[in-house]
Amino acid sequence: MLRVSDPAALAAARTHVERELDAIDLACSRFRDDSELTRVNRSDGRPVVVSELLIGALELALEGARLTGGAVDPTIGRVLELAGYDRDRRLLAERIGSASEGLGGATPAGAGPDCGAITVRRQAGWQAVVVDRARSRVRVPRGVHLDLGATAKGWAADRAALLAAWAGDCGALVGIGGDIATAGTPPFGGWRVHVTDDHRSPPTAPGQTVAIRSGGLATSSVAVRQWRRGGRLMHHIIDPRTGEPADTPWRTVSVAAASCAEANIAATAALVKGSDAPGWLERHALPARLVGRDGQVRHLGQWPSQGDT
Repeated sequence: MLRVSDPAALAAARTHVERELDAIDLACSRFRDDSELTRVNRSDGRPVVVSELLIGALELALEGARLTGGAVDPTIGRVLELAGYDRDRRLLAERIGSASEGLGGATPAGAGPDCGAITVRRQAGWQAVVVDRARSRVRVPRGVHLDLGATAKGWAADRAALLAAWAGDCGALVGIGGDIATAGTPPFGGWRVHVTDDHRSPPTAPGQTVAIRSGGLATSSVAVRQWRRGGRLMHHIIDPRTGEPADTPWRTVSVAAASCAEANIAATAALVKGSDAPGWLERHALPARLVGRDGQVRHLGQWPSQGDT
């Protein structure tokens, strides 16, 4: 999604946004055979020369892991694969449907009806990833696969919004999978965003409409990207401590921050941290909206308390 405050700037902004997102996808996608990240994941423990773009994405992922105490860890790629999240999100969505459809027993690849619980031995965490910017090299331990889903999407939105604002000399908003980044001067009253479980839902879906003037807003949810494996309901938010889908009291967490990347990291970390999330978010002064599995909504910090439907 791309919005600009000056309609005449849309074409120029779109060109720059599409070019940037194509480059980031080629660098950071776990679902492309020709991506740099796939090459790193197949390196068998050897150092790999990569682009500055992937270096930047990996540095952000490692910083996110440090800031969240490991709640957001890029070394969970192999766990996600074993859980069945081994294909592009759009293809996965087509295969499994949505949470509102009750999943219908559909499963991703490798997750047939006889599959049991995930069995995985964590060989290394984020501290074992070596990023050598001076030599443009990355090394991950043998058997470790990286996934940048909790960081690269927000980072891509931030970079794309900056380029759109620069190209159009105007305010810009970029949304990727429900994560929102802004740049430049916003329209009067700010950018209006409807926050709900599934960003694909219409504006009439239960949720809250808020206005943002700068920075980013990200939503993470365990209610949408779900599937069944061996009769067990799975989702894509992995707790690095257990290697299992996070056992969290929250259905959806939305966070506002200075950048979409920061908001994306915090929203994912909040789901993993579970009951500790409100205190952690408040200590970091991050406005947030948390929706419990029972549908109860909790607002933190400067998140507006009015408007939930």
